[in-house]
Amino acid sequence: MLRIGEFSKLCRVTIKCLRYYDEVGLLKPELINSENGYRFYSNNQLVKMGLIVELKELGFTIEEILFITGKNITPSHFKELLERKRTEVSDIIKAENNKLNKINIYIKEISEEKFMFDVKLKELPEVIVASTRTIIKNYDDLFKVVPAMGEKMKKHGAVCSKPEYCFNIYHDGEYKENDIDVEICEAVEKKLADKDGVIYKKISLVKTAACLYHKGPYKTLGKSYGILLEWIEKNGYKISQNPRESYIDGCWNKDSEEDWLTEIQIPVELAQGNF
Repeated sequence: MLRIGEFSKLCRVTIKCLRYYDEVGLLKPELINSENGYRFYSNNQLVKMGLIVELKELGFTIEEILFITGKNITPSHFKELLERKRTEVSDIIKAENNKLNKINIYIKEISEEKFMFDVKLKELPEVIVASTRTIIKNYDDLFKVVPAMGEKMKKHGAVCSKPEYCFNIYHDGEYKENDIDVEICEAVEKKLADKDGVIYKKISLVKTAACLYHKGPYKTLGKSYGILLEWIEKNGYKISQNPRESYIDGCWNKDSEEDWLTEIQIPVELAQGNF
């Protein structure tokens, strides 16, 4: 029999931890002296303690370890729990690798002076577009609305301009994540008759737009909008028309969301007093 201090040293587990395991029923002392309260563990319990330590290192919770070390678990059930834990750990590793890749991209862009926070002023050309205006629940709805509009344009015989210019106009006037008033626009060679909810019209030239490239999924666009809006205010401009998003790379030509490239285009003019 080993006293709790000796058992603690052999297992490399603190006495406080052993007392907690006793409280929750995970590993109770083999014997407690009724006179002085001293706790004693048997050599056989070293094996169980080793298993508990290994399971903790694998990421199992106390509740899961209680179940695994119980008498009724079968080898097949234990295997199933291990496979589930393997999937959980793999998902965590994947998420952390994605973070690591983003960090590496930022480091590379900074070192190459290509950091995405570089705002540019440019002219947006006059274009004839096929457009559909609708309210979408969130950005994911674009993956349904845009292809449907493309099918209608194909049926109408619409021919996209070269180079392609696909963009959305956001009539809320600001970045929103839900219930978004969006007009989907695709530049076409000529104006056709409006049909099936698709309107063919001319959009006038914009002399000055503050533009910023956003690399990555649409769900992170809010950060880039914040950077661009702050730049507009600091540099003495004000927003003159609703913002646009021009889609350069996306799910149609890139396998990973991290490689999607969107240009946020916000028409601006000099604020009063900055002429």
